[in-house]
Amino acid sequence: MPTESMFVAQMARLYLAVPGTVAPADPVTSLAAAWKSVGLFKPGSLEWNTDPKFEEIKSHQLRYTARTIQTEDAATTKVELQEWNATNLVAVYGGGEVTSTTVGGKSFYRYTPPKVGGRSQFAAVIELIDGGKHYRRIVPLCEQVASVNQKFPNDAESTLPLELKVIGGEIGDPWYDLTDDPGFAPVP
Repeated sequence: MPTESMFVAQMARLYLAVPGTVAPADPVTSLAAAWKSVGLFKPGSLEWNTDPKFEEIKSHQLRYTARTIQTEDAATTKVELQEWNATNLVAVYGGGEVTSTTVGGKSFYRYTPPKVGGRSQFAAVIELIDGGKHYRRIVPLCEQVASVNQKFPNDAESTLPLELKVIGGEIGDPWYDLTDDPGFAPVP
């Protein structure tokens, strides 16, 4: 039945970890404690975008492109975090540090953004569930490189906009998916 191939992300989660943290080997086993959930985020705000670039080779004798060469690739994920905490603030601004101090018996916290050249990198797992179907998109290395446009409305919660760009490497895949969805079984 065609509707069995439809997917609705009834549950979505995003986890971050230090690069090099062991990634899950399957789409259902609980993640190790090193993977930290970003918590709640706005419904419909989780996005995944790819942005391949191509160079077209034209020929005078042809009306269409003679050949296309892919010159680069890029991918990003975006989400609007609803939970304000030190971990999320550091992720949203690409690093920095939260410190605490006590003045007059009261605790206060200070966030200092990263200096130029001092951005942190992360590993990410995007988890999506639709009934009995489980998906995990694994990103071994990513970094927050986007501008942060924070809004403070008086009629809704203020969110923390997180955008992570996939960083490629010479070893391993820049990102990959794990799923138990039988629709992805290779066709013999």
